[in-house]
Amino acid sequence: MTSTTNTSSGAARLRPATAQDVDFLAEMLLTAFNWDRPRFTRDELLGTPHIAHYVTGWGKPGDFGVVAEDESGNPVGAAWARTFPADDPGYGYVGPGVPELTLGVLPGHRGRGTGGALLDALVKAAIEQPVEGLSLSVEDGNAAVRLYMTRGFLAVGREGSSDTMLLDLPQATSGRPGA
Repeated sequence: MTSTTNTSSGAARLRPATAQDVDFLAEMLLTAFNWDRPRFTRDELLGTPHIAHYVTGWGKPGDFGVVAEDESGNPVGAAWARTFPADDPGYGYVGPGVPELTLGVLPGHRGRGTGGALLDALVKAAIEQPVEGLSLSVEDGNAAVRLYMTRGFLAVGREGSSDTMLLDLPQATSGRPGA
């Protein structure tokens, strides 16, 4: 599933994330948590089990993701999803059949369409899985909420200063009565 997509800064190469990308995913997790300012260190995130579970052991069955690379092959962003059990939920948990996504783009590459390309590729991969939907948590003030809303994510819950958003996927809704 390697593809090239045009962004406002040129072409970004998208490829499937693999278990070998776990260090970069951890970097993108830090970027996602520090979206507005430095609040956490990498060691703090990876030392906190309910945060570290977004990347710890990533690449197991059911995990899927996409990495964006610049023209030199350097990773600049990633979007990935994994399912959490009810007794160890993620921040955007809505149910056991709905993977939670994480998306991060390096600061120097934001605003160029990379995040949208990653999200679109991850949604396509989710449909191919197939899974019921994708969920996420987004804090108040995070401009990424506009990206999620333009792709059809809807707020379905609230915890503290964050919304839990859900995207129902086509194969999941097409068989439901009334859909």
